[in-house]
Amino acid sequence: MYELEKENLRRFSRYIVQVLRPSYIRVFLTAYLDEESVERILSEEKSSVSSAAQMLLEKMWQLEEAGWFQAFLDTLHNSEYTGLYAAVSKWDFKELEELQPFKRLLDRIEPSITKNMKPRELLAHMSDCITQRECEEIRAVRKTHFGPVSVLMNPAATLRCLKTPAALLCLIHSHQQDQCGCVAASERLVASLRRSDKPWFKILKMALDTCSQKLALQLLELNTGFCVLVLDSLLTETCFQRRLDGKTMQQMLNCVCSGVVAGVSERAEERKLREYQKELAIAAFSGQNTIICAPTGCGKTIVALAICEHHLKKFPGKAKVVFMATKVEVYEQQYKLFIQHFSKDPDVRVTGVCGEMEVCLRTVVESNDVVVLTPQCLVNALQDGELESLQVFTLLLLDECHNTTGKHPYNNIMNRYLDIKLTSTAHTLPQVVGLTASVGISSFKNQQEAEINICQLCANLDARVISTVTTHIDELRSYVHIPEKDFFEVPPRTSDPFIRIMCNIMSNIEELAKKVYNIETLSPIVNRDYGSQKYEQWIVAVQKGCKLLQLDDPEQERRVCRALFNYTEHLRKYNDALIINEDARTKDALDYLQAFIDQVRAAGYDDTERKLTAFFDAQRDQLQHLATEGQENPKLQELKFILEEEYRNNDQTRTVLFVRTRALADALKKWIDETDSLKFLKPGVLIGRGRRSSQLVGSGMTLTSQKGVLDSFKSSDQNKILIATSVADEGIDIPTCNLVLMYEYVGNVVKMVQVRGRGRAAGSRCFLISSRKERIEKEKQNMQREKIVEKAIASLQSSPEKLQAKVDLFQKNDKIKRHYMSLSPEKPRAVGSYKLLCAKCEMFACFSHDLRVLKECHHIVLDRSVFQRCATEPHHNPKSFGGITKTQKMYCKECKHDWGIIASYLSIRDLPIVKIDSFVIQNVETLQKQWYRKWRDVTFAMQEFDLTEITPETWGVRE
Repeated sequence: MYELEKENLRRFSRYIVQVLRPSYIRVFLTAYLDEESVERILSEEKSSVSSAAQMLLEKMWQLEEAGWFQAFLDTLHNSEYTGLYAAVSKWDFKELEELQPFKRLLDRIEPSITKNMKPRELLAHMSDCITQRECEEIRAVRKTHFGPVSVLMNPAATLRCLKTPAALLCLIHSHQQDQCGCVAASERLVASLRRSDKPWFKILKMALDTCSQKLALQLLELNTGFCVLVLDSLLTETCFQRRLDGKTMQQMLNCVCSGVVAGVSERAEERKLREYQKELAIAAFSGQNTIICAPTGCGKTIVALAICEHHLKKFPGKAKVVFMATKVEVYEQQYKLFIQHFSKDPDVRVTGVCGEMEVCLRTVVESNDVVVLTPQCLVNALQDGELESLQVFTLLLLDECHNTTGKHPYNNIMNRYLDIKLTSTAHTLPQVVGLTASVGISSFKNQQEAEINICQLCANLDARVISTVTTHIDELRSYVHIPEKDFFEVPPRTSDPFIRIMCNIMSNIEELAKKVYNIETLSPIVNRDYGSQKYEQWIVAVQKGCKLLQLDDPEQERRVCRALFNYTEHLRKYNDALIINEDARTKDALDYLQAFIDQVRAAGYDDTERKLTAFFDAQRDQLQHLATEGQENPKLQELKFILEEEYRNNDQTRTVLFVRTRALADALKKWIDETDSLKFLKPGVLIGRGRRSSQLVGSGMTLTSQKGVLDSFKSSDQNKILIATSVADEGIDIPTCNLVLMYEYVGNVVKMVQVRGRGRAAGSRCFLISSRKERIEKEKQNMQREKIVEKAIASLQSSPEKLQAKVDLFQKNDKIKRHYMSLSPEKPRAVGSYKLLCAKCEMFACFSHDLRVLKECHHIVLDRSVFQRCATEPHHNPKSFGGITKTQKMYCKECKHDWGIIASYLSIRDLPIVKIDSFVIQNVETLQKQWYRKWRDVTFAMQEFDLTEITPETWGVRE
């Protein structure tokens, strides 16, 4: 439905994003988009209107609701977008195209014309091209102090009167003060004209003439005297942007007085590459496949933009560029940069695609020159045949390219690339450019092993050049500051009754579980300490064993499975509480447990859960006493000392505090807020968007929330410290800070380089705080490995033939391995009958022959009796995707285990869509059980969804 309209919206998107301001058609947004999407679009508009308009279009491409396109047209007309309305109605954008030269002219003269207009006088004569709403906004920009007409209205006479540079300097200062009033309003007027969909050029000229604003009119007609333009440029560049010494200012004024003209300054938005950035880009400019390796904060994305722009100019009309970002958060950030960079060039069409969008990538690629996306989108399009091959592109840019290993989507893409290269001589493969802060991947002990790892990465990316800064290293160091590293080893608590009580409760729960079934036989893990990651692994193994448990009595089997599931869930929460207690306060660990117990009670608990909650209730008073009167965590005391000292010495300090888990991020925020000497820091929290999370943190942060936290961190009167999980260590642009704290936060060499690079200010420092000697030793080893990697890179750069030979060898060997794997026959799926049993209580849900597959990924239960065995409640985030709209959540009626969702598709309502990891699969004949994490792993066959099976008789109104 509306495929033609969607295709045309994609085709003409570059015109629409240059005109449309989403907030002006908010009525349409709120009627057809979900609340979160509206919030994201309007938030984005505050920083980039074009980017926000592009986001709106991408959401519109996913709409399926009847009448949305006509509603869009009606809203355009009612919002005074008459030009855009006419263009979209007829799919004729000729008139909008004719406005482009005038908009480019406005771009060139904006710095000059905005200081020589009186917008309030002009507005009365411009109602034919400026909407009433825009007029009101322009008037509201500055209601008072529109400065007097500048003496520069007669520039020739003025210059004759100014005999000396000193006199001209006085004029500049006077002119600067007079102009401050109306510049902001003029800039808002120019912004409105830039996005106008009406023929505004003649109207503006007539308004300027009527209001006797001659200098602005002369600038618009491009026949003004050159001295005026030079002087105006000096006023802008010198007085408002630069701070020059007296001698330089004097020389500049002498040049003007003597009539020497140097030219007009470029727009501030245009980025010029620094010399070290040119050095990083030079190999890519020549068309070579390259890995660009440079520190965090040096501007690798700017280098990527320059490479992209160079490529587009080198292959005009033929270039197809794709820029890939590994995370949705980073995709949003980089997409915005690409939109902003190319917004002044209407001939370059830029768009973006991420996993949340349902679009035809082939159409997107054909309709645009640059596509920013997450790599899985490209993998899916190649697998589904939506894109024939990578040969449709001419340039691949891979951000954070060190991820091109194993089963990562980057490696999937590059395997396809290499298969084409190594099996066919007639190919036109794209250039490949990777960007990373470090190539120190995998494990290595010496330089030789590091070189092997780097060569393997180069082979995966088909790169023959590793580009680093060597010639202009001094310039790089002047812009990028490597923080000073220090370590704080903190002794653990001397004694902790809280740990003893927790361990005692966990031991009691384990004994109860053993009375139901010998849980030791369900997992091979033997040595496991309470409060450790290994204990969590043991719980996962036991729960998987429970799902596959088979007893002679089916009812007993169900009771045992449900009881063991409850026991292990409680053990998991106590284990989590011990981990929180180790790094934060006992109070935070107790709050975490209390939230879980309250949740269990609210859900309606059985006899097993009553026994389990009784363990907690019996110790609650003692635990509460320890939470308020117990020993303070030494690590928190050390962290408090560091923060107090740093902010005492410099109250403008900006800190990023890295932690391992969301629960700990939440706990440390509460601790800072409740500590008198630290609460002035007003901590912000930055976590990922994933679904799995503790009750204390919620279900992750939306992109809008993340942006809000980062914006607050930039503000001097808001958050002075940012508490972040791993979401912040790769790709996301965190504002400059001068203190990086790693709170029990240690990874590999790449992570170390990225985390440390968050301290970008001069004199920055990076501290690791840990009570574990082995973590501190690991970080020191990472520092040594970083030096080994640098030597390995230098060695490979000095011997390109050595790098070439190893890359060729690795590629041939990897091709042989892939070929061997492809020869392994795929096991045919069984046709037999299987039961889907609830993974928690083993209640019967449906048969495998009742399942239908929709769009290769959604698994629908056609048996309407399933509603007798499940409970439903409204979905908290009802979204639409690919014609499917989520309406409700679906749970086991017996144990409230999550089974999936209820959705509508086209005109069909109440379709149960189940997720495979919520069920155990039992063969009806052999009674053998299997549990699968992904639908692709199941061994039984399923039919495709067929609309003809849905009839009033088979799909009546749900009871």
